[in-house]
Amino acid sequence: MPESASNLTARPLAPPFDSLVGQSTAAHFLTAVMQSNSPGHAYLFSGPLGSGKTEAARAFGRALLCDNGGTDDCDTCRRVAHATHPDFHVIAPAGVRGYVIEQIQEIISSAGMTPVRARRKVFLLTRADLLAGAAANALLKTLEEPPPDTVFILLARNRDAVLETIVSRCQVLPFRRIPEDEALATLSEKIGVSSEEARIALSATGGSLLYAEEFWRSRERRNLRVAMLEALERLSHADDASVLEAAKELVIKMKAPLDVVKREQELQLEQGRDFLSAGNLSRLEQQLRREFSGRERETIGEILEVTRSWIRDVMVTLMPTGTQRPVNVDFIANIQRTAERVQMPRCTRALAAVDEAARQIQYNVSLQLALEVMLFSIRTELFTIQDREM
Repeated sequence: MPESASNLTARPLAPPFDSLVGQSTAAHFLTAVMQSNSPGHAYLFSGPLGSGKTEAARAFGRALLCDNGGTDDCDTCRRVAHATHPDFHVIAPAGVRGYVIEQIQEIISSAGMTPVRARRKVFLLTRADLLAGAAANALLKTLEEPPPDTVFILLARNRDAVLETIVSRCQVLPFRRIPEDEALATLSEKIGVSSEEARIALSATGGSLLYAEEFWRSRERRNLRVAMLEALERLSHADDASVLEAAKELVIKMKAPLDVVKREQELQLEQGRDFLSAGNLSRLEQQLRREFSGRERETIGEILEVTRSWIRDVMVTLMPTGTQRPVNVDFIANIQRTAERVQMPRCTRALAAVDEAARQIQYNVSLQLALEVMLFSIRTELFTIQDREM
């Protein structure tokens, strides 16, 4: 057991935790865990969106699985970074209401097997606050009697939303929201972009430095953002057929970043055939399918975040000068033209249309249909001639 995190700030940080931004307490704590050479079996990282807990979890996963402590740009580190290492399992909720019992049963089964490539296994659950019922009870039993050489990392936006019985079996590490100026400066320096470009990446990925860096390094994801904004720009003069065609084109263009993921996974499977048993290869295929589904959800989430940011930019333009800055400055002319013809209530209803699209997609409404309804609603609120509201 490492020392209390509050007593570690005097220690020097070791890679890969020296790259964690704005989370010195967490970074020192994780450094001490690895220096102790006896990690615990379960950790709960709690903090809001954009606090860096996912980046910390991946860094911790690299340190736990890499023979060099996660300090090198080796094959293990790259695989963990992309969540494609056979001993690094990323599990997101499969159901609308959270994790389902089948997911936890699969975790329990996998945890009981020998690691494939590393000396231990790591399971990362991305939304521990959505663990409830039979799924939570099944995981709880595993946390009470953890398999050897297995580490669980649970992420939650709010510690209080996680069942106390689960919290009590974890070492809890809180994360604070990173101030925007600090996040922008860090991202700008790390990937060599302007502050405006860094704001675009952070806005598209919900404020996460990790995802923002991945976003900006992906030409396909940046192109998809532009396609979404161009579709919104055309709504001012689009007829019904054009709106339907825009939704169809967006679904097609979403395939480009996902094709990159698919090629990476195909390469990993090809490499895995050289050293994995049939059973382990089958489990790797299942893991990659789950990872691909997660990437699909992330891609959908990004285009919805881009849509929200564009509507918020219109709202910012309606506010007194200097109150806030628009994010999508490369589309500022269109944003300003839109702001000239609407008032705040219509923008609020347009934002609600994006939230409704997200909800419908979550309930398995087809992506194209959800986008069609969303675009029609935004056109109605922001571009249809109506009496102005007081």
